[in-house]
Amino acid sequence: MALAELGVVVLDCPDPLALAGIYAEVLGGTVRGEGDWVDLELPGGQSLAFQAAPGHVPPKWPAGDDSQQFHLDLTVSDLDAAEKGVLALGARVLDAEDRSRGWRVYADPAGHPFCLSTFQALQQQA
Repeated sequence: MALAELGVVVLDCPDPLALAGIYAEVLGGTVRGEGDWVDLELPGGQSLAFQAAPGHVPPKWPAGDDSQQFHLDLTVSDLDAAEKGVLALGARVLDAEDRSRGWRVYADPAGHPFCLSTFQALQQQA
């Protein structure tokens, strides 16, 4: 039984609107939003999101000693239950102090960040 479903893949970058525009040219779709968070609604219903990251350092490939940067937004219906589940699987809390928000941030056992978010929280970010 799955604990979550994939909401959106988010690329951290210095200019979300510009990068979304590039991917829109490559993949098609419609760019929605501006500022620190921009969504690219792709044909077929998928989305790709872009988030402003001050001081962004581009990833290198092959990675070698440098990290490849991204995070996953995972949509859940019950944040508390999902949090319990991911912590049991070895995740660690990065930012979950504000329990009134509709999202919380964790790292997987290898250190990759991901968010657990309610559907409503993802719509508010768009």
